[in-house]
Formats: sequence, structure tokens, C-alpha cells
Amino acid sequence: MDLRLERLWLAPLDTIGTFLIDGLFECFVLEDQVREPGVKVPGQTAIPVGRYEVIITPSQRFKEDLPLLVGVPGFEGVRIHAGNTHEDTEGCILVGQVLTGLAPGPSFTIGNSRRALNLVLVKLKAGLARGTVSVTITGGLT
Repeated sequence: MDLRLERLWLAPLDTIGTFLIDGLFECFVLEDQVREPGVKVPGQTAIPVGRYEVIITPSQRFKEDLPLLVGVPGFEGVRIHAGNTHEDTEGCILVGQVLTGLAPGPSFTIGNSRRALNLVLVKLKAGLARGTVSVTITGGLT
């Protein structure tokens, strides 16, 4: 299974991208602000571009099994989960089916996040049943 997160739009507070599974659009993603390499503001910085293994483990914070990115340099506990704005993420990846806020401004919003997460989880579980799953993150500052 080939997962790809492509960052498309950078705003002062967050980042919008697309999430593809095996080359097909699955949903939109919202992350924290992309910063220059080596710059990290705790809880307000998107993870570095790269390729990361994805596993599903119980989340104590969210009280459910969620995807976890393994080996993200300088970050711990990076998950894929539901949420709508930059206030819902602390370095994690939020998924949503629709873009609900694209007006010029400091941030974006996404919608139908819980539904998007449920669909992603079904596909990731199937992929993990067949073997290792990784996500490649591209775009933004390099």
C-alpha cells in the first residue's frame, strides 16, 4: 500500500494537502504550519517531509485505535486523526472530506473529518494485514 501526503497550500497557521492511497485521492489533510528545516515550535509545527512507517495503536488521548507515524525526527506521538482546524492538531495530521475554509486569511478548515478518518482506517487496516505501510510526505519548504 502506497500512502502519499502532498502539501499544497501553506498559510501562516496551518497547511492543506491531499492524502492519496495507491495513487488515488482519498481525502484532504490539515497540518500545522510548515516551518524552515530545523525550526520547531512545539505543538505548532508540521512534521518534516520524508517517508515514515505507519502503524495502528491505541491512543490514550483519543481513546481509540489510530494510525501512528513511526520515527519522525524531533516528534513523538504523531497520529492521523479527526479534526477541523489548526487548533485540533499538535503536529498531527487531520483528515477531512471537504475544504470548508479557503478564504484568504491566516488558516484553513476541513470538514467531514470523522467520516474521512473512518474510511482511511478501513483501508489502512487492510493494508497492514498485507504487510508494512508507509507514508511519503512531500511539499512545503525543503
